[in-house]
Amino acid sequence: MIDRNMKNVLVVSIGFLSLFTAYGGLQSLQSSLNAEEGMGVTSLSVIYASIILSSMFLPPILIKNIGCKWTIVAGMACYVTYSFGNLYPGWYTLIPTSIILGMGGSPLWSAKCTLLTISGNLQAPKENKKAEDVINKYFGIFFLIFQSSAVWGNLMSSLIFGSDTNISDIPEEDLQYCGAGVCVEINANVTTKRPAQELVWTLVGSYIGVGVLAMIIVSVFLDNIDRDQARNFRDNREPFWSTFLATFTLLKDKRLVILIPLTMYSGFEQSFLSGEYTKNYVTCALGIHFVGYAMICFGASNSLCSFLFGRLAEWTGRAPLFCLAAVTNFACILALLFWRPHPDELPVFFVFPALWGLADAVWQTQTNSLYGVLFPRHKEAAFANYRMWESLGFVIAFAYSTFICLDTKLYILLGVLIISMVTYLWVEYHEHKNPTLPVEEGIYSKDYREDTDHQIKVNRIIAQTNL
Repeated sequence: MIDRNMKNVLVVSIGFLSLFTAYGGLQSLQSSLNAEEGMGVTSLSVIYASIILSSMFLPPILIKNIGCKWTIVAGMACYVTYSFGNLYPGWYTLIPTSIILGMGGSPLWSAKCTLLTISGNLQAPKENKKAEDVINKYFGIFFLIFQSSAVWGNLMSSLIFGSDTNISDIPEEDLQYCGAGVCVEINANVTTKRPAQELVWTLVGSYIGVGVLAMIIVSVFLDNIDRDQARNFRDNREPFWSTFLATFTLLKDKRLVILIPLTMYSGFEQSFLSGEYTKNYVTCALGIHFVGYAMICFGASNSLCSFLFGRLAEWTGRAPLFCLAAVTNFACILALLFWRPHPDELPVFFVFPALWGLADAVWQTQTNSLYGVLFPRHKEAAFANYRMWESLGFVIAFAYSTFICLDTKLYILLGVLIISMVTYLWVEYHEHKNPTLPVEEGIYSKDYREDTDHQIKVNRIIAQTNL
């Protein structure tokens, strides 16, 4: 029988699966679907800029006041508005809905991470395991289910756009503009052809439906596990500025500051795949209807590896997995610098996303878990920082997307990867020398001592009465 904590992990995972079936599919298509004047990439940049802003103050305020469950529901509603904005994409629809999504994004992810961390810490004593091992397992299960959203969202887009009767082969002379060999703005290339508007409406309407379904699933089935803490917080309210500045106050911890490059790299590598690889390799050489199929390989690999690494970390530790991800990304970046994409090499287009998914599985599961282990006493602020710095990586990558050459972007990605691994290994060494005690473990120890002292007093009274 599934215990309560595992049930909550599964519910939130399925909710995110449904929500990001919609958003993940839209994000993969933005650089190709709304390529005019870089509108799609700009909207993504605005999203993550807004997430940075919301990370500064919203997660601790919302989570502590209304709890993880309703923070997640509110954040999901913000994501659904972006799908509505894509029904009639334009500067006056995409940018406002991008801002709304961004404001809900950080509370959504921080609440999810907080919920999984609380669930792991509550379950660990019941299984007689270390808290970090249970947290690792829960994050692995979450990302196994969540990352499969890339499969379903992109499958929907490929099937719908693949039904377009006006699909034509890409001329040989246009293929010279694909990949990192020639520095040219692909938006000027005729290969980026927008599908029929009716097909776009069909796809976006489907995305809106699964987004609303996500809200219903979480509202009905997720337990409000921190309801009492939220009520106590409202009854014994801390000074506003203490909560407002909680995200920045945690930056006093040098471990968090040193983890910033690693956290930002997560944004860089995800934005490269969804914004650069899909446009400059897949859409350029194969057409937009192949974007979904390529991203399905990413999602399937990411999903399976997330579950595998979540379990494997218990035996290997985090460091070997981080090194595996770094080597994989390093090799992919070097290969992309020299590969000239051509339709005759069709399997290669899917190998890169699959390898990228393997590496991203580590960046997502293990970095989230690392934050939960290092900062158990400040979970809301820690995960708000995670979302803020990851989003800064997204913003920078999307912001320079239309201004610098693709090979330069690959060199930047390579540099950030190297810096990230150096700083991560320092934090891992520091944690090995000075392990962080989970706050719940201390609480359990305190409660146990109090219960023991109370029982001793009771036994004395009984003994005296018997005498």
